[in-house]
Amino acid sequence: MKKPLLALSILTLSLSSIITPIQATAALPLSVGNEQLPSLAPMLEQVTPAVVSIAVEGKQVQRQQIPEQFQFFFGPEQTRERPFRGLGSGVIIDAKKGHIVTNYHVINGADDIKVKLHDGREYDAELIGGDQMSDIALLKLEEAKNLTQIKVADSDKLRVGDFSVAIGNPFGLGQTVTSGIVSALGRSGLNLENFENFIQTDAAINSGNSGGALVNLNGELIGINTAILGPNGGNVGIGFAIPSNMMTNLTEQILDFGEVKRGMLGVQGGEVTSELAEALGYESSKGAFVSQIVPDSAADKAGLKAGDVIVSINGKRIDTFSELRAKVATLGAGKQIELGVVRDGKHKTFDVTLGESTNSKTQAEKLHEGLAGAELTNTTDSDSATGVKVSSVAQGSPAEAYQLLKDDIIIGVNRQPVKNLAEFRKILEKQPGVLALNIQRDDRTIYLVIR
Repeated sequence: MKKPLLALSILTLSLSSIITPIQATAALPLSVGNEQLPSLAPMLEQVTPAVVSIAVEGKQVQRQQIPEQFQFFFGPEQTRERPFRGLGSGVIIDAKKGHIVTNYHVINGADDIKVKLHDGREYDAELIGGDQMSDIALLKLEEAKNLTQIKVADSDKLRVGDFSVAIGNPFGLGQTVTSGIVSALGRSGLNLENFENFIQTDAAINSGNSGGALVNLNGELIGINTAILGPNGGNVGIGFAIPSNMMTNLTEQILDFGEVKRGMLGVQGGEVTSELAEALGYESSKGAFVSQIVPDSAADKAGLKAGDVIVSINGKRIDTFSELRAKVATLGAGKQIELGVVRDGKHKTFDVTLGESTNSKTQAEKLHEGLAGAELTNTTDSDSATGVKVSSVAQGSPAEAYQLLKDDIIIGVNRQPVKNLAEFRKILEKQPGVLALNIQRDDRTIYLVIR
């Protein structure tokens, strides 16, 4: 069963150690636009038509292990399909083309995606593409007319304390609006996504708000509501949204390439601790410390060195290494950027052309419908074989039904060896139809037929 909103529970604290302070409520400004009354209604009348409700249906494959004495007759396991349903939200970002952005986890594994507009109209939606690692998906409505798209703000201009309004479809109740402030920026280390650079807000976000809009008081999109931090998935005033600039970069790549081509700088490092700052003679704790440069990488070619502290990208401040990693990845391969660096106490700038991450993933449904639900990536030196690695398999997906497993390594297809994703893609383009996969699984080689 799909959970339409991610949640993170804190399990390390005992109940006796939790102190619950009196919750402060942010006061609304005296005016909104030209309205002297403290009402968000004029702004919401313009914005809410751009926020939609999403309902998905699919099939979830359940596996049952067979006792060893019966495996000769029935195999090691049996599977059965179970239907699932899920709810979420989305935001119209292009009215003419019918493009809607939502979270990847809202539509992951879905066979049927329906979108309900603010005025009650319902349409079937087509999945253009998505990226599980950054939790963004792009949908398209083919026949919908007279849509309203949202204005997108520059999320890099956000400040802690700015007012924010969350709009979505919590618990399937219908469109709901809550308000709060931006509590923090650049949140990471939550283990919710692979690339974390969240806006934190205390606007109430609940199950079903995933993929909905976080807007400012001008009605401009500043983020896509994605996750909450709280027990049992309930709201405790700590919600997270993907910044609008990050969303824009990702959706542009999906439209251009059909997938996200992650940028790679080629540095390893960490945060600037007080001890490290003292050792470097650096008068701040902000920035991304570079401990190692990957040979022949974009950073190496641009002249960066170990010991540098990266403090900005294209003039925008970088506070942490996690923020650097997320921004570089989502800017995309081939992008030219300007890095602000502190070296030996002096500020320098470097022009860098980002490389493409060797860990870039591909949604396998783009290659073959029988592989839908699987994510594929190139193998690395640490893997047991060379080929195409299955990095994840969605529950209830066709890939799971065909018994493809996480960490399988595809070493051949249709009697041809495969060394990487590029070779795999070329073979499938020339030979569509039934696939005979040669797979390395643990210490054995197996064959799977995908139709």
